[in-house]
Amino acid sequence: MDTAEVILSVLVVVIILVSLLSNVLVLICFLYNPEIRKQVPGLFNLNLTFCNLLLTVSNMPLTLVGLVSKAQPGGDGFCQIVGFLETFLSTNSMLSMAALSIDRWIAVVFPLRYHSKMRHKDAAFVLGYTWAHSMSFSTVATCLSWVGYHRLYASCTLSNPRASSRTQFVIFTVFFHSFTFLLSLIVLCVTYLKVLKVARFHCKRIDVITMQTLVLLVDIHPSVRQRCLEEQKRRRQRATRKISTFIGTFMLCFAPYVITRIVELFPAVPINPHWGIVSKCLAYSKAASDPFVYSLLRRQYKKTCTDIINRLLKRSSLNTSGRRHENQVNSIAPAE
Repeated sequence: MDTAEVILSVLVVVIILVSLLSNVLVLICFLYNPEIRKQVPGLFNLNLTFCNLLLTVSNMPLTLVGLVSKAQPGGDGFCQIVGFLETFLSTNSMLSMAALSIDRWIAVVFPLRYHSKMRHKDAAFVLGYTWAHSMSFSTVATCLSWVGYHRLYASCTLSNPRASSRTQFVIFTVFFHSFTFLLSLIVLCVTYLKVLKVARFHCKRIDVITMQTLVLLVDIHPSVRQRCLEEQKRRRQRATRKISTFIGTFMLCFAPYVITRIVELFPAVPINPHWGIVSKCLAYSKAASDPFVYSLLRRQYKKTCTDIINRLLKRSSLNTSGRRHENQVNSIAPAE
């Protein structure tokens, strides 16, 4: 292995560890907090977490094995199963992100009608579509033997070694990425930009009321006035930063891999083998970043994590004090 391959192997290991720990933590918060389970977005987050966890334990380690050994991990049948999972889970996770953006759009643009427009059965219907959509593409690819070991990505994924079905494979690949990555990206951009527009409108209204209040309060201290103005600026920046994070991480992680898959369809264009692994690592890194982007940095999840830690520390403290008390009793008993 050369230096680049060693670095890429270490990167895959880091992604696996971060993804596994962060997604397990999201799952623990979901099971621990009943309020999170009652919320409709919790179902989308649960589905996304499930896809990320399964991708972490099934596909990422085999990519690491393929990168280190430079050979297909397992037989052809095993590789086809892994490739089926990779196609299904990556598609499902993209559509889950699009579903979360639709949920936020309804909550912000139609706040008074949110509970009637987005109920648990509506969320279940959306999740049913994501599963059917993902299952259809992955099943077609597997049945047509378009899933196998791909040396460029050192993983079991979409691949067509036969020249006889090249045209059909090209059409399928373009169609697949158009109705997964491109469709999800369009939904993310449209919904979140509308959310940002409404958020800026509300911030502008709050700013007007704040400025009118500051004008009326002539004797207000300059430091208080300055803090109010700074809070206005932070409020405007916060909404823009969140929307940029949602769309930016999606583009940064998935776009290089999808573009590489499209460019790969043109044999005349050479692709660096190291770049193929890098693009795959970027796509895998979305599974590690999703828990922070959609869950763990939110106030409700932070509070849940704090409650879990405090409960564990309290239980540990009680066990320690109980053992200390038992030792004291045992040391006094012979003297009596």
